[in-house]
Amino acid sequence: MPPIRLRRANDAPVRPEASYVLYWMIAARRLDWNPALERAVEWCREIDRPLLIFEGLRCDYRWASHRLHRFCIDGMAAHRRRLEGSRVGYFPWLEREPGEGRGLLAALGEEAAVVITDEFPSFFLPRMVRAAANRLPVALEVVDGNGILPLREPDRDFVTAHSFRRHLQKVLPRELEYAPAPHPLRGDPLPPFAELPEGVRSRWPPAEEALLDGEAGTLDALPIDPTVPPVPFAGTSEEARRRLTHFLEGGLGVYADGRNDPDGPGTSGLSPFLHWGRISAHEVVHTVLEREEWHPGRLAGTADGRRRGWWGLDAGSEAFLDQLVTWRELGYVTAHRTDDSEAYESLPSWARETLAHHADDPRPHLYTLEAFEKAETHDELWNAAQRELREEGTIHNYLRMLWGKKILHWTESPEMALDIMLELNNRWAIDGRNPNSTSGIFWVLGRYDRGWPEREVFGKVRSMTSRSTRRKLNLMGYLNRFGPDGPQGSLDL
Repeated sequence: MPPIRLRRANDAPVRPEASYVLYWMIAARRLDWNPALERAVEWCREIDRPLLIFEGLRCDYRWASHRLHRFCIDGMAAHRRRLEGSRVGYFPWLEREPGEGRGLLAALGEEAAVVITDEFPSFFLPRMVRAAANRLPVALEVVDGNGILPLREPDRDFVTAHSFRRHLQKVLPRELEYAPAPHPLRGDPLPPFAELPEGVRSRWPPAEEALLDGEAGTLDALPIDPTVPPVPFAGTSEEARRRLTHFLEGGLGVYADGRNDPDGPGTSGLSPFLHWGRISAHEVVHTVLEREEWHPGRLAGTADGRRRGWWGLDAGSEAFLDQLVTWRELGYVTAHRTDDSEAYESLPSWARETLAHHADDPRPHLYTLEAFEKAETHDELWNAAQRELREEGTIHNYLRMLWGKKILHWTESPEMALDIMLELNNRWAIDGRNPNSTSGIFWVLGRYDRGWPEREVFGKVRSMTSRSTRRKLNLMGYLNRFGPDGPQGSLDL
C-alpha cells in the first residue's frame, strides 16, 4: 500500500500480544477492494492475530432516518451472511438511544493489537476519528480508499475541473499502478476469531437478526425520522455490482450522448453505492478498463486537460471515467483541503461578488423550505425532480442541476438557497452528506465554473431554465412518472 494512503492518527503503541486486530468499518463499507480491510489483514498475518470487523451505526447523526438507516443496515446484513461461519469476527451494532454507544470503541480497543479505520473527508466522520484517536489505548491507523487519486497527493487547490483534470493526467499513470486487493480476506487462513470480550457482549450486544433482516416495524423502535422512508432498492454491494453489470451492457456505449436523458439507459445509478462504500471506485475503473482490454500504452501521453481522448477509449467510456474520476474526486480533494467546504464563504470570490451585487434583484417567485420540500412550486418539472428525490432518494444528474439553479432563483438570498439545497439533499438523498453531492450543490453557486453573461438574480453565475431543459430533453416519460399532472403542467421560463 502506498504510504500516502496511510496515516497514523495517534501516538499509542501497537500491542502484538493483544487479542485481535480491529477493523472499524465506517466509510468503506464493503468486503472487497477495500484498502483498510487489506491493511488490517496485513497486520493479522504479521503478528499472527485474528481479525474482528466492527461495523456500527449511531442513531443521533443529523438527518438520521428510516431511509439512511435501512440502506446502511442492508449492507450490514449482507456482511453478516457472508462472514457467518468464517474465521473472521464480525460485530454489527446499532445504537438504540443517543449516547448508548459511548465507550464501545474504547472497550473494543482495550483488547486490540491495533485499530484500522477508513479515511473520509466529510460529514461528522473526521471529527469522530479524531475523538477516537484521543481515547483509544492502542495505535489507530487511517486508510484512504476514497478514489484513484490519494487525498493527500495534490499540494494545491483546484478552482476548475479543467485544472484538476490536467493534474490528474500528469499523475494518474503512476497512481493506476496501485489497486487494492479485490478479495483481501482470501489467501492464507487467518487465525480464527473466538468471541467478543464478555464486557462488550453483555453491555453492547450485537444487532438483532430481525432488525438486520428488515422485518416490518423494527425501525420504528429507533429514535430516527420515520417520515423519510426507505428507498426501493437494497443498499448492498451485490446490488451495486448488478447495476454496474447492467450499465456496462446497456448504458456505457451511449453514456457520452445519452446520460442527460432521464428515460434512457445512459446512467450507472452507482452514486449511492459509492457514497456508502458499497463499491470501490477502483473496482469500477478496473471493470471498465478490463472490459475494454485497456493497457497503459493507450494513454494519450499529454496532460492538456481535455475531456476526451486521454484514456484511449471510446466516447462513452471516456465520458464515464471523467465523471467518476475527475468530477467525483475533485469534490473529495476539495473537502479534504478546505476547512469548511460547505460554508458559503468557501465559494470563489467572483461568485460571491456577483451574487451579492444582485442580492436585491426581484425574484419571480419566492418559496419556503417547506414548499420546496413538498414539491409545491409553480413549475411541474422542478416538482417532478423533487418528487424523484423524495421517492427514489436520487435525482437524475442533469435535472439535479436544474433543481439547484431554480432554488437559487426562487429564494430570498443565495445564502438561504445554499441552506435549502443542503437540507433537502442531505435529508432525502441516499448519496447526500458526501463531497461529490456537495460539490454539485456548490457548482450551482459558481464553484468550479466561470462567469457567464450577466442576468438578474444569478449575476454572472450560470443560469438554467425548465423551458430550455424541455427543449433539450424528451421529458414525457419522466413527467408522467413523477408529476401528478403529467407533462401538461406549467414550466418556468
